[in-house]
Amino acid sequence: MGAKKENYGLGRRMMYGMAEFYGGGAFVIINTFFTVFLTKALGMPAALAGTIPLVGKIWDAITDPMMGNITDRTVSRFGAKRFYIMVGGIVSALTFIVMWVTIPTRSIAGLYIFYLFMYCLFSTGFTIISVPYNGLLPDMIDDYTVRAKFSNVRMIWSTLGSMVCGLVPTFIIKDNLDTGAYLRCALLFGFLFFVTSMVTFLGTWEHQKAPVKTSLIESFPQAASVFRSHSFRLFICIYLFGQCGMDFVSGMAVYYVDDVLNGYGNGYFTYLMAVILISQLLGMLVWGPVMAATSKRTTILIGAPMRLFATLGLLAFSSEGASIVPVLVLTAFIGFGNAATLTSIFSIMADMAEVDELITSVRRPGIVSGMATFARKISSGTSAAVIGFLLSAVGYDEVIANNGLRQSLATQRGIVYIYVFVPVILMILLIIAGIKFPLTGKEFRIVQREIGRRRGEILTKPTEEEIKVCEKVTGMSFDKLWNTDNTHPGRKS
Repeated sequence: MGAKKENYGLGRRMMYGMAEFYGGGAFVIINTFFTVFLTKALGMPAALAGTIPLVGKIWDAITDPMMGNITDRTVSRFGAKRFYIMVGGIVSALTFIVMWVTIPTRSIAGLYIFYLFMYCLFSTGFTIISVPYNGLLPDMIDDYTVRAKFSNVRMIWSTLGSMVCGLVPTFIIKDNLDTGAYLRCALLFGFLFFVTSMVTFLGTWEHQKAPVKTSLIESFPQAASVFRSHSFRLFICIYLFGQCGMDFVSGMAVYYVDDVLNGYGNGYFTYLMAVILISQLLGMLVWGPVMAATSKRTTILIGAPMRLFATLGLLAFSSEGASIVPVLVLTAFIGFGNAATLTSIFSIMADMAEVDELITSVRRPGIVSGMATFARKISSGTSAAVIGFLLSAVGYDEVIANNGLRQSLATQRGIVYIYVFVPVILMILLIIAGIKFPLTGKEFRIVQREIGRRRGEILTKPTEEEIKVCEKVTGMSFDKLWNTDNTHPGRKS
């Protein structure tokens, strides 16, 4: 174990990041194909299908905080988070597969109940692996810059997962009315998700720490108390706006290519996904060093405007008969800009545990990552629900879709507006949140020093500047910090 703790090389970073193949890939498949599977292949109304991921988030509101608490309470010779990565790698692979099983019924109510239950099973499996995984890096590495390097490689794996999961299914699901093709795709990727998760389990380490002694019933007030942190509140905004923006791109891509460009049969969808994912991978290689040299906030403020203007540019080329080339060029800029924001988001996540510890005096990365994971699921579920409602609002007809026919011209134009303007609005909000976010490398190191003082490891007194930084980052008065009463949102410290 000691040798692993000193190994920050590329090989170890690659093994750490490999589990993100699942995190990055699973939601690409779900966002791209699950609503299509329900509406086109099974004939479920779009507005109804869109509520399944959203209703599943109610279940996540229970499981994610509980999993964060369970992780912080667990003692294992592997390390609590690594233990659950191992267990979650098995469970999440199986639950991903069951979501695509077809049942022999045409009852809309029966289909809805079955796939809602299947989605909740998948979401539980995702929780078991993702909450501990998101909380692992703070217990592996203390250094701000080294964490950024590990997070960057993790995002490269996320993009590789997105590429493979965005492109390979298009070769398997050649006919989006073929239910068997969806299941064959799920079996393949369930296996890949299992293998990559096991590599991360084997290739990581974890500093042992005393377990947090809180009951399961305390999971919910503990989780809510994470929002005492001003930095965490802004981080959640950054996470939601950034991820929802790309969820809309992937969730609407099939409708955009099939119903607007009329190019699904010509391979346009494969081209679109290939361009956005390859550009995103190239962006990861570029933005990682930029982030290390500047800050995790800087890349957000570069990438978000890039995504915004490229998305607006699609308006000029979004109609049947328009050249696919400018659409692909603009899509490349969207993917490249998304790489910048995505790299920053997961790097910032690892730093939230220290800010929370300064506020509460308790080291609880599991609770913090549980709420971050919940936010990710909210972004996905909300996007799917809003896509369903908006498609219904612009007149999308699932009967026409199930028969392989084209939507009306008014509906096609409505699909364009959804595909363009919703991500644009989200990018504007992301830029605002990025400007307000207070934590860079300088502030992070001040937070770490103050934690050292509170533990009695540093004997110097804080300067006025350090006090102001701590107050700005946490959003609390300096004399209210380092108090266990802050682990309960309604309790006065």
